[in-house]
Amino acid sequence: MRHAVRLASLTTLVLAASACTWVPMQQGAAAVQVRALNAATPGCTKLGEIEGNVTDRVALYERNPLRVQEELETMARNEAVGLSANTVVPLEAPHDGRQRYSAWRCPR
Repeated sequence: MRHAVRLASLTTLVLAASACTWVPMQQGAAAVQVRALNAATPGCTKLGEIEGNVTDRVALYERNPLRVQEELETMARNEAVGLSANTVVPLEAPHDGRQRYSAWRCPR
């Protein structure tokens, strides 16, 4: 009986945690555009690279890959603001909760 209660509590905790967005968007980050993987950036100036790292597992539970990708994009947008970039381009697909981006200043 105690094992069942413990398992139910752990399951509830994992499901609740997986629904959370753990990376809040900072001021100014909403204006940063996220382009497609390795997208061309004609007329833009490269300002640097950004590496994002978020939790992709909670205990034994693998988090939703779309939620992980959203958080990585939010993290990249947040970092782009500090570089005065207005565009980020993923350099690779997310893997184990990590993803690299290039940061660009593009004409609008």
